[in-house]
Amino acid sequence: MPAFSRFLRYFMVVGRTGSIRKAADELHVSASAIDRQILNAEAEIGMPLFERLPSGLRLTAAGEIMMAAGGNWQKSLADARARIEDLRGLKRGHVEIAVIHALTKGYIPQVLSALHRRYPGITVALRILDSAAMRDAVADGEVDFGIGFEPQSIRDLTVRAFADVPLGFITLPGHPIAQLPRARFSMAADLPVILPARPLAVHDQVAVLQGAAQVPLNRIFTSDNIQMIASLVQEGVGVGVLSWVDVASEVRAGTLCFTPLADPILKPLVLAMTTATSRTLSYAADLVLGEIQQGFAALAYQE
Repeated sequence: MPAFSRFLRYFMVVGRTGSIRKAADELHVSASAIDRQILNAEAEIGMPLFERLPSGLRLTAAGEIMMAAGGNWQKSLADARARIEDLRGLKRGHVEIAVIHALTKGYIPQVLSALHRRYPGITVALRILDSAAMRDAVADGEVDFGIGFEPQSIRDLTVRAFADVPLGFITLPGHPIAQLPRARFSMAADLPVILPARPLAVHDQVAVLQGAAQVPLNRIFTSDNIQMIASLVQEGVGVGVLSWVDVASEVRAGTLCFTPLADPILKPLVLAMTTATSRTLSYAADLVLGEIQQGFAALAYQE
């Protein structure tokens, strides 16, 4: 126990044993040092804490009050040490994370759910942002770490894990495109399509594909919301274009199909977990990051 109060430590043992000599033996200090501490305290409060009897020392009324206070102090100290040990053992803490909307289902909620069961004292605040806002939040220290697309545009970020995520058509099961292992963007020329709008990261890639393919599109809907695009496809109104991570949960559930685009001009999006280069993570944040990082490769598309 740290000696936050030398007098109180000495006093508690003397009060329990009723003897300065016994206290000195237990504490491995001189009897005179203990006696001096007690006399100084009695002089300061202006009342005796012990009755000096031939058989030893007995607490006075003031001593009883001090003994109760000392017991409370010991309990408070034990509680404080337990809380500190919780922190050292990574059992408590608060973590701020920013993720893109596509990660609000599937892998990230599953990892956080498992982490909560193992470390119920760690709380997590999740901010749902587009990739650009996520990068800014990490760089500015508003969150501990973030997960989003295309991290290389911010020099103040360090990539802790990444996965390549292809772009593709999303269709209903049974659609002709769903039967193909890969498809060219030009196949959308004669189909009703639902395209992503800004600020979705896939919008810029779709714009590049449109320019390269030089084919007219029957664009019936555009949306800046991933769930809306997926829902419209599920309603059977057309074929959508999104990234694999946007619809991985629906594909695994069998409600949608994903067919990667095979256009040579197209490069996979980079989904990255990033931290601020100049910032050191707390124990709790480092733990949560590590838990997510372990299975991060699972977010990549598997042929």
